[in-house]
Amino acid sequence: MTISLGLVGAGQFAGQFAKLFKLHPGIDRVLVTDVLAERSAALAERLELDGTLPDFEAMLASDVDAVAIFTQRWTHGPLVVQALRAGKHVYSAVPMAISEQEIADIIEAVRDTGLTYMMGETSYYNPATVYARGKQADGAFGRVFYAEGDYVHDMDLGFYEAYQYSGGADWKRTASYPPMLYPTHSVGGVLGAIPGHAVSVSCLGVRDERGDGVFDKNVSMFDNDFSNATALFELDNGGVMRINEMRRVGYPSHIRESRFRFFGTEASFEQLAEVSVWQDKEKVHDISAELESSATMAADDPALANVAPALRDAFMSGLAAVHDAGRLPEEFRGAPNGHEGSHHFLVDDFVLAATNGTLPPVNAWVAARFTLPGIIAHQSALHGGVRLPIPDFGDAPGQ
Repeated sequence: MTISLGLVGAGQFAGQFAKLFKLHPGIDRVLVTDVLAERSAALAERLELDGTLPDFEAMLASDVDAVAIFTQRWTHGPLVVQALRAGKHVYSAVPMAISEQEIADIIEAVRDTGLTYMMGETSYYNPATVYARGKQADGAFGRVFYAEGDYVHDMDLGFYEAYQYSGGADWKRTASYPPMLYPTHSVGGVLGAIPGHAVSVSCLGVRDERGDGVFDKNVSMFDNDFSNATALFELDNGGVMRINEMRRVGYPSHIRESRFRFFGTEASFEQLAEVSVWQDKEKVHDISAELESSATMAADDPALANVAPALRDAFMSGLAAVHDAGRLPEEFRGAPNGHEGSHHFLVDDFVLAATNGTLPPVNAWVAARFTLPGIIAHQSALHGGVRLPIPDFGDAPGQ
């Protein structure tokens, strides 16, 4: 069985996924639309897609089976609901939504329609998360009582250009997007590895001092002046999770923008930009090589010469040794990848779920647990760090 798919948004990020959707054997046709018609036309021509449509409404009125939403981050919630109600399976870029009500509306629409919804959270497939998930399943951590997730992406390293590209003349109004409303690259890496969900939070925001009109309440469409925020979450299992969302930080975001730490009663895992270690009560084990992917390395990096021949093809597709390369379509071999090898798995899991009628890993209920904690954390920061309860929509049906 194959399905047809429509890309909603033809910006920089959509282009990275359009080729993979086009290559996937479960996709027979890819169309695209954008509010700027010239962008959708250019993307369709460059990647030899199957055509363009004039707008979102035309996409929903078309016969495509699914849509992949790559619009600006605060627009996803209502567009997802509209697409589901129109009978389309939905892949959505992060975040799921920006309010508890929008999340509730998505879950209700998924229940009512029985269609596939998947949030494209990269950190679920991050090599560190994959590694920690395996250790958790094996019981090697013991009880994980504390974990950390950091999304350390400095504005100077790509975000200015991205907002300028998508925001037009008023880009500074949108570049002030609150850090904790984009929490899934950090929360998802933690909760994608260990069971449980957040039940309460206390968060502090750091007000920006750059003075360039970004993160300025007088300019911001979000009335936001936090450029960094740190949240401490209570988990339902009695453990603790700390999350950092940083947009002004002296850190090489281009090397590793999401990083994680897990502390258990028997062992722990810690990650920096270029070093990852597994530690037990006796020894520190450097596992950096297992978690390295060519998605974060230059094509001519000498380290590639040391990769075992059996892994080289997978590695050159941007995968790490801990990734299950064998489960991916042959058509993805050598195809572009990104976010430490996650893009291939994101596309494959969505297509498999939509064609087989199964739940994707980051389904609506999991996406809610990756997204809502940040929404409540931002509310806490606005009130000086007051501890707030985090609602929960429960497990996905059948789980």
